[in-house]
Amino acid sequence: MPELNLAQSINQALHQAMKTDDRIVILGEDVGVNGGVFRITDGLQKAFGAERVIDTPLAELGIVGVSVGMAAYGLKPICEIQFDGFLPSVMDQVINHFGRLRQRSQGKHAAGLILRSPHGGMVHAPEHHSESPEAYFAHTPGIKVVIPSTPKDAKGLMLAAIQCPDPVVFFEPKRIYRSIKENVPDESYEVAIGKARVAREGKDATVISWGALVHTCLEAAQKLQGEGVDVEVIDLRTLSPIDIGAILTSVSKTGHAVIAQEAPKTCSLASEISALIHERALLKLQAPVRRVTGWDTRTPLFRLEKYYFPDAARIAAAVRETMSF
Repeated sequence: MPELNLAQSINQALHQAMKTDDRIVILGEDVGVNGGVFRITDGLQKAFGAERVIDTPLAELGIVGVSVGMAAYGLKPICEIQFDGFLPSVMDQVINHFGRLRQRSQGKHAAGLILRSPHGGMVHAPEHHSESPEAYFAHTPGIKVVIPSTPKDAKGLMLAAIQCPDPVVFFEPKRIYRSIKENVPDESYEVAIGKARVAREGKDATVISWGALVHTCLEAAQKLQGEGVDVEVIDLRTLSPIDIGAILTSVSKTGHAVIAQEAPKTCSLASEISALIHERALLKLQAPVRRVTGWDTRTPLFRLEKYYFPDAARIAAAVRETMSF
């Protein structure tokens, strides 16, 4: 069982899927000859040819629009938007087309495509390269939204997304593309979409997160362990649909909940999860749910990003606040 980072595990998933399913087509800016800006598709054009791994013009709306047409006619397109900050330009296709195609055609067609994009900040990037736009997509009916936090999950979730008959937005947390490694099985396997995992078991407080921030939450939990606070960390893995069952099970046990995300607070996934907990587990709570988020401003340039994105200290402070309520 090889030790892979997150970038390598996604590449392996794509390679294995393309080898067994000739309907799969990858398209996006620089995905072919260069293997993508983060080298996620490295070697795939050489292995499968330029007709299946297609370098496109710099036209995000066109990339996704072409993918919708391909999917409607039976192909399995996996399109890449090079950076998360370029996603707003594709929202017409997301909201009005691939999110609606099954309903519009009364079940005759489905846009079984995957929209891949890097996600999040803390990589010292310029403007438009450090966004966390997951709430836009989770708010859109008809699509699934996935974001892994480990190499093993990344491979399994990608292979599950490829088998999914409905469109999947697959976010890849860029700050951990190469910073985390673990043993990943050689064979193909799937991690179920819509199922969270318990990243760390605990009994005193629940911290809920996704993507790269899961590891920051684990760091905070380790810090709090030294103070006698036993924190359970829930890695959602899928943001739409949310595994509310896993959240309620944990919160019912601990009585305290903190939600951590990189995105701004207002109208966010953290807001929705907080509402779900208060609606369905109010009598299990011993304190109000706390949210630790980015600020309600544009993502700053790299000199200020450490003040913008939640760190272990902010998450630990929120746990202390809810425990002392």
